[in-house]
Amino acid sequence: MPEVLKAPLVVEFHFTRSLGPVQSAFLTGLRERVVLGVRTGDGRTLVPPVEYDPVTAEEIRDLVEVAPTGTVTTWAWNHEPRRGQPLDTPFAWVLVQLDGADTGLLHALDAPGPEAVHTGMRVRVRWAEERSGAITDIACFEPYDGDPSEPTGRGHDGRFEDMVTGIVAPARLDYVYSPGRAQSAYINALSEQRTVGERCPSCRKVYVPPRGACPTCGVATSEQVEVGPGGTVTTYCIVNIKAKNLDIEVPYVYAHIALDGADLALHGRIGGIPYDQVRMGLRVEPVWTAGGRYPDHYRPTGEPDADYEMYKELL
Repeated sequence: MPEVLKAPLVVEFHFTRSLGPVQSAFLTGLRERVVLGVRTGDGRTLVPPVEYDPVTAEEIRDLVEVAPTGTVTTWAWNHEPRRGQPLDTPFAWVLVQLDGADTGLLHALDAPGPEAVHTGMRVRVRWAEERSGAITDIACFEPYDGDPSEPTGRGHDGRFEDMVTGIVAPARLDYVYSPGRAQSAYINALSEQRTVGERCPSCRKVYVPPRGACPTCGVATSEQVEVGPGGTVTTYCIVNIKAKNLDIEVPYVYAHIALDGADLALHGRIGGIPYDQVRMGLRVEPVWTAGGRYPDHYRPTGEPDADYEMYKELL
């Protein structure tokens, strides 16, 4: 049996967003150890606050302070915390209705075990030692047995100095990927500096990289076909934003490349030519990495440009 390939992969990016007046006040309040909600036209207080009434869709701006204490309305135990979660020991995810609020806030509850958590238990906010204006300014909730009749807050109106106006939210996905039979053959061929696709037995199109089935006909593919090494740029884009952990100076060009003999264009970086001279129809060939495992980029072959009629169906 051929080796089953698998490898750990990480998809990670940082999403930057600006904040409207409601979210700006909410996150700034957390930085100042104040929890704010927003009051709707019918008198309900929503925490976390939103900018539009979920029932009437009316814009709402009436900010009100609620207490940092509340009641668990539902929960689930997390046996194995993952990277980036609020606590690094087992904890409960809880939906907490803070005193003075009419909706629940989802966060972590620090508890010794699931037997210590129940619907209806009283909890309070544990503030992070260092706060910057983010939901993580609430480190977690913790059990609380204080008087529920204590004042819910100081009546803050949501106006602060040095308001938080934007946040950077990191997103990361760690997983193990197994490419399957067709792509394993494709990857193994790359290690020999060859590019192979698979031909559909029905429409006879050659797909690169292969997926094990024809996306048009829906039938399984198994006949291997070697394509390239040369190809044609069918379309491209100029990249002007430098990516994290990618040691390529901008601007550079990423293109769809139809390898000779393939009926589907793959993508690759274009090098060996100024970015503003890359064009549709440019004939290119692969430049392999030092270890020869895969093409690092594609460079011009010096051949005349391909006629548009030859690649228009591969755009």
